[in-house]
Amino acid sequence: MTHAEFDDAVDDAIDLIPDELFRAMDNVAILVEEEPPAHCPGLLGLYEGVPLTARDGGWGAGSLPDRIYVYRGPLQRMCADREELVEEITVTVIHEVAHHFGIDDDRLHELGWG
Repeated sequence: MTHAEFDDAVDDAIDLIPDELFRAMDNVAILVEEEPPAHCPGLLGLYEGVPLTARDGGWGAGSLPDRIYVYRGPLQRMCADREELVEEITVTVIHEVAHHFGIDDDRLHELGWG
């Protein structure tokens, strides 16, 4: 899959987020990177930021955006074909967006998004 096709698959995954949830997302950027940090070589995605459920009245003005990273390299290496890759991209995006909403890994695994 080319870089542009991978980016399109990420965009398609974002489009699957229900409008109500998408509108509730606040100050978050979704980025595609080639590889995760060296200390986490198999990581498929990462949420960095303050979940919406943890923000208080003092949070906001001047805050940098939260970041959701989708890592192209590990996703491509783990998938046998394009169909599997598109599915894993979708799972990764939804998983990391859920962290933005304060849903932890245990709950995501219970829901089948782990």
